[in-house]
Amino acid sequence: MTLYELAPTPSARRVNIFLAELGVSVDRVNVDIRGGENLTDEFKAISINGRIPVLKLDDGQTLCESVAICRYFDELLKPVNSLFGNSPIEKANVEMWQRICELQGLFIGFQAFRNITKIYEDRENCIEAWGEESKQRLIDFLPTLETQLSQHEYIAGNTFSIADITAYVMVSFIQHLDITPAPDQLHLQRWQQQIEQRVAVQSVNAGTNT
Repeated sequence: MTLYELAPTPSARRVNIFLAELGVSVDRVNVDIRGGENLTDEFKAISINGRIPVLKLDDGQTLCESVAICRYFDELLKPVNSLFGNSPIEKANVEMWQRICELQGLFIGFQAFRNITKIYEDRENCIEAWGEESKQRLIDFLPTLETQLSQHEYIAGNTFSIADITAYVMVSFIQHLDITPAPDQLHLQRWQQQIEQRVAVQSVNAGTNT
């Protein structure tokens, strides 16, 4: 199997942390998205949405979207402790918090970063005011995580899950927008430090997960 990615991007980091947690190693191909390689016909032939990451299976089938790729490996390997949860309530809570962290956190972070920095203004309309609004929405979202983490060790409860991976990637990414947990968000700070001590996360952060 081959993973087409740009390792430092948030979407690729989500998959890489997930795979590192499972102890999975795959071949990797770097895709120059800043240079527009993902916009070529060749790349679109393997990626339905023209984005990274994309997993190409040995039989030629391809999967895009980070969580879809993670679900594939979860179903393929069937770990004893699934990062998507085990019991019905665990699975539901993980799915709920995974979506909350995506829709109110990570995806808003993408909007803020792209519109404020105008990194892709050669291929999309960038509205700085929307970027600033998105940035404020991120700041307003962090107390939600603080409240949840004041009651639980991890985002979706008391077990590490893919919701923690998504939230951690989001919290790390928005540092590029000068957003960090507020001084009084002690539970969020505790959780972030705890996640950064995980071997899988350290390997990805160090770029040694290939």
